[in-house]
This record gives sequence, C-alpha cells and structure tokens, in this order.
Amino acid sequence: QVQLVESGGGLVQAGGSLRLSCAASGRTFRSYSMGWFRQAPGKEREFVAAIRWSDGSTYYADSVKGRFTISRDNAKNTVYLQMNNLKPEDPAVYYCAAGHKVFGLRYRTAYDYWGPGTQVTVSS
Repeated sequence: QVQLVESGGGLVQAGGSLRLSCAASGRTFRSYSMGWFRQAPGKEREFVAAIRWSDGSTYYADSVKGRFTISRDNAKNTVYLQMNNLKPEDPAVYYCAAGHKVFGLRYRTAYDYWGPGTQVTVSS
C-alpha cells in the first residue's frame, strides 16, 4: 500500500513557475514508476509526465514538453514536477500516481495509487 500526498499548487501568473511535490509513504518507493496527471473542470484526466522506476526514463505530454520537468528523489520518497512558463491552458487539479509498471505510463491504467490532487491556477 502506498499513500501519496501532493503539495505546491497555488496561484501563479502566466509565464511563471511552480514546483509540485508528491510525497509517498512506504519503503519501496524506488520500485514505483511515478506519473503526474491533471484534470480541468469538465475535462477528462490527462497525462502530463511520468518517470520509470527501472531506469529513470521520463515521458511528457506534447503540451508540456520543454516547459515541465519530472524528477524524483528516492531518498526522500518524493517525486517533483517543475512547471515553467505556465500558460492559461495549464490550470487544473494535478494528481500524482504510482504503479509498478514500466510500460504504458501515459495511461491511467498503469497506476495503482493516486493522491488527492493539488490545484494549480494561472492568472493572465
């Protein structure tokens, strides 16, 4: 069982930056692939970024590539999402997720555990 808690959301101006954190419980964090998803009102939850546990490979949605960076600190049981140059289309509730899979990390079905989410708001 893994429990995830996101933090770092808030209000930022367009063009600004935020760093989201996701703290995980448990002693086997390093064996979980981690993902970030987001959901805006009235829309489906969509993939943002992922990092594979086995080799650290990272994956990004086209909409955030070059602006967002996912990273992890296994010693702190934490995964991060650095978000730069935030745009008006980025506001959403951001969720982190954990799963043992090493493929299909762009899909929600790859993950077994989800955090409650953190709100990101961008003002223009």
